[in-house]
Amino acid sequence: MKVQSHFKRTRVKFCGFTQADQALFAANLGVDAIGLVFYKNSSRYVSLQRAREIIAALPPFVTVVGLFVNAQRPWVDERINQLALDVLQFHGDEDPVFCASFKLPYLKAVRVRQSSDIIHASQQFQDAQGLLLDAWHPDAHGGTGTQFDWSLLANELTSNIALPSILAGGLDVGNVFHAIQTTRLYGVDVSSGIESAKGIKDFAKMTEFLKEVYRFDSTRSI
Repeated sequence: MKVQSHFKRTRVKFCGFTQADQALFAANLGVDAIGLVFYKNSSRYVSLQRAREIIAALPPFVTVVGLFVNAQRPWVDERINQLALDVLQFHGDEDPVFCASFKLPYLKAVRVRQSSDIIHASQQFQDAQGLLLDAWHPDAHGGTGTQFDWSLLANELTSNIALPSILAGGLDVGNVFHAIQTTRLYGVDVSSGIESAKGIKDFAKMTEFLKEVYRFDSTRSI
């Protein structure tokens, strides 16, 4: 099923929360999902206890996404068993069998260098809930604030990918309107672009980012 061109509202995920009050603020703004990073090498890593505090602060109907990078099965299982995670997000070299084995919806991150990276991932991870398209970096798995070449997401490519795709990498208040206008993907995912420091979300930036998304969506026809 070809779905990319039919979306009437851009879904928004804010990722990398480390503080409960900032996650609650984002939820009250109307963000669709919040991301919690369970990768110890990340400056946005959260412990089980901190993750519980953040999740407990959220109102209903906010999707909680747990982010993992080449994690061992016991590490993922422990967080699934102890936290109310709705979706898993895999940012490493995980294969489709591993990603699907936890019996939860999952997103697979694609580190994009060329359009064939996206096509290959869409074919390989057909049971994913969606693809998260991020910039390729030789040493990091997301959260770098770097964007890839959005022209790779030509209409003829995205319209033929059955999986909903989410744009990530280098998004901020200044470019998100143009990013959505250019790519017309299912959603956007931002972390560093709404921060005052790594892991510390800026209330004003979160507010302005969502305003820009809503500004674009107001131009769409129903």
